[in-house]
This record gives sequence, C-alpha cells and structure tokens, in this order.
Amino acid sequence: MKPRADLQPNSFAFETEPLVKPTGFREYDARWWFGHPASDTPPELNLLGVQALGMGLGTLIRRLGAGPRIVVGHDFRSYSLSIKLALAQGLMAAGAEVKDIGLALSPMAYFAQFALDAPSVAMVTASHNENGWTGVKMGCERPLTFGPDEMGQLRDIVLSGDFDLVGGGSYETIEGFRERYIDDLVDGVSLNRKLRVVAACGNGTAGAFAPQVLERIGCEVIPLDTELDFTFPRYNPNPEDMEMLHAIRDKVLETGADVGLGFDGDGDRCGVVDNEGREIFSDKVGVMLARDISDRHRDAKFVVDVKSTGLFMTDPVLVANGATTDYWKTGHSYIKRRVAELGAIAGFEKSGHFFFNPPIGRGYDDGLVTAIAVCRMLDRNPGKSMADLYRDLPLTFGSPTMSPHCPDEVKYEVVDRVVARFAAMRDAGEKIAGHAIADLVTVNGVRVVADDGTWGLVRASSNKPELVVVVESPVSEDRKIEMFRAVDAILRENGEVGEYNQSI
Repeated sequence: MKPRADLQPNSFAFETEPLVKPTGFREYDARWWFGHPASDTPPELNLLGVQALGMGLGTLIRRLGAGPRIVVGHDFRSYSLSIKLALAQGLMAAGAEVKDIGLALSPMAYFAQFALDAPSVAMVTASHNENGWTGVKMGCERPLTFGPDEMGQLRDIVLSGDFDLVGGGSYETIEGFRERYIDDLVDGVSLNRKLRVVAACGNGTAGAFAPQVLERIGCEVIPLDTELDFTFPRYNPNPEDMEMLHAIRDKVLETGADVGLGFDGDGDRCGVVDNEGREIFSDKVGVMLARDISDRHRDAKFVVDVKSTGLFMTDPVLVANGATTDYWKTGHSYIKRRVAELGAIAGFEKSGHFFFNPPIGRGYDDGLVTAIAVCRMLDRNPGKSMADLYRDLPLTFGSPTMSPHCPDEVKYEVVDRVVARFAAMRDAGEKIAGHAIADLVTVNGVRVVADDGTWGLVRASSNKPELVVVVESPVSEDRKIEMFRAVDAILRENGEVGEYNQSI
C-alpha cells in the first residue's frame, strides 16, 4: 500500500492507511511533526506510516547488501516507544533481524552497531526539536549515517510502496545495554584534577547517562535539569540555543563550577560554558580541542562545517602544530563521512556535533565523548581554567546560529536565490556591509567573505522549516552586526523568510 500525504486525524482513513509527508525525508535523517495535543498543526506521520518507513528501510538495507541485522533504540518522548515498535514491525516484514537496545542516546545506538556486530541502525529521535516532533537517524555502514543519496532512495521506496516483504525477520531485546555503553565510555579514563562540572540535560534523554559518566571519570557533578521529562518544562535540550546556555551559565556562577556541559535531547551534542559564565560557541570549543589534539598528534587533519569560525585556518597554535582543516557541508552525516574519507583525526560542527576517530573515538558523534575530551583537556592543563584556555584563542566576534522560519517546500529555492544574488553582487563589484566581497564559499548554501575577514552564512536547515544564518568578524562587534544587517537585508528580498528564533 502506498502511503498518503493528505490524511486528516480523527478519520477512518487515518487509522487504516499510512500517512507519510514527503518533506519528512531530510538530507541525512528523517523528521516529521507527529502531533501534540496543544497544537492545531496536523500530523505529518501516523503509526502506519512509521510501519511503512520500516518496510522501506528494511528493503533498502537489503538492496544495499548490508545484511539483515539492525540496531533500534528510542529517545524519551511520550510516543517514541510506540514509534520504535511500529518501525520494528515494518523492518521485520522486510526480513530484518532487529536488536532493540531500549531507551537510548543516538551514540549508544551507534556504539551498539560495533558491540553487537550489526551493520545497520535506526534510532528513533527528534533530538532537540520541540515535543511533538519525531524522526529517525539511520545508517548501514558503521560509523556513517545516511546522506542524501540513501535518503532519496528510502523516500522513493516508501512513497511508491516498492517494498520487498520477504518475511523471516526477528526481534530481540538486548538487556543491560545502557551499562555496557557507559562502561565503554569510561574505560581507561581517570582524571588527576578534581573538576566540578555542571551537567545540564534539559530534561532530555541524556539525563539518564551524563551525570553517571562524569562521576565515574572523577568529576564532582552538579546536575541541572537531569530528570527525564518529555514536556521539556524549562527549555528545549539544545546546547546551541542561548536559553539553555544561559541556564548553564547561571548554575556555573552559582556553584563555582570549573565548567558547564550541556547535552541535547539524544546526547550526540555537547555545549560548553566556562568557569566565568561565558557561553563558548561550539566552533570555538572545537578550536580549543584541536589545539589540544594537535599538540599530541602533529600534522593532524580536521574537518569543520561552513558555519564554523575562521580560526581553524588562522590560529597560530594550529599553524605551528602543522594542523590542516577542511571546511565542509553542515550536517552530522556530511561531516562524519568527510572525516572518514580524509582520515581526519576529528571533525567539529558549530552545532556541537563532534566526531573523533581513533585513538579518541570510533568516528561517530557522541556528546559524552566530547564531554570527556573537554575534561581531559582541562586535566592536561592543571594551571589553567576553562576561561584561561578560551582567552588564549585569538579574539573574534561571532553570532549564535540564527534560524528564520522558511517553509520546507521553498527553503532550498530561497537559498539558491540568495546564492545567485551574492554572486551577482560580486561579479558587479558591489560591496557587502561596506567592504568588497573577497570570497564566496558555496559548498553548502553561501558563505560570503568580506575583504577584512568578516563573513556571513546562509543555508537551508536540514531538519526543520528554517534557514540558518551565522556571522563572524575578526575585527569588531560592530562589524559583526553590520554583516548581519547586510545579510538579513538580502534575505528580506524573499517574502517566504519569516522571523528569527533568536538574533544577535
């Protein structure tokens, strides 16, 4: 049966036919509005649609030759368990051998691919999205997750109903896997420096993991919003949002902690606040960790996303250590794959997805591995605080990630218009924010760079009906604001662009 995109809730058809909105198939994972009692927005997916997704995923991994074994897990939302079980039903209908690890973080599911010798993974999570959203992060080539090619194939299979329903699938519950994952994280890690650490989880799934992990490596943990509550009563668990970072800041200053660490809803990202209460954007944390890594691994290669600070190219410590950096497309699947392709020791995203290859990690994004890396960096610098390490970086003036609303159906078209507009300005010799355009980086949206190094980025969000805007200046706060206003003025030429979730 082919899924439909137009079913209405509270109807007979909604209970008997699969609903799958095509826009839920994103660039590198899947996200749908599943529904919320307080919202009038109609759902984009029902449980029969999830079952169809499972049949499509089972069909795809069979056609890709990945073998039948697949790990499934779910985050802590009121409906995630139901979605996972419907997904598993579909997978089994397509012959998959399902290994259910239960309530999990996304990196716990990635770890399970290695520990259970399973080529494939399907983690039910909407990460930091508001309650009412659901999604699935998928892959069949550890430690990688799907990119646009695989997501396009999956979309076509599901929407056309082109399933291979071979049967013969199986289902196994894996007991005690949370403990196995935590044991692996802390193996061989013991800090010499007693650190007081705020562990902030925004009431997301990481609350069941992060405090215990940090305690076991020797930290004194100050918990903040670690109780699991899928209503997210204080703020969404998103360490890229200023609301969460401000809450961590306040707790750090209140308690005199050495560092504040914030985790997103499915635990694959980590945000950092220093001991003086400064929220350190994750790209700057990446520079600090790159310094630490390149001191021990000379001529190291790093990958960062186009939203990230220009310091990866200009920082004198990284230059002296022979480090090189490749700027690549934003998105956990893109950076993960690029790290693997280039044999880089690590990859960093401004959103807080960090990827560590051996000897640090297994190549996938894990917020707890990042937290441990930050603590070990502090441990290796006993005479310096987190604020001292931050002050050691060259000064730049950067914005948070800002996200004006833009419908999924048109956001890529809008970005294409913006890219063309900046290209026309460059070709005509027009200035941006009063300066000549020195470069346009178009590997992912457009990063327009002025002749003084100030830059602004516009790209389409891969998982929400939004655009993404970031600006940075090595000159001054005023230049940063000037660039933002110039970029925003170009965006406002497109009527589909709405209000920002936050601004500078």
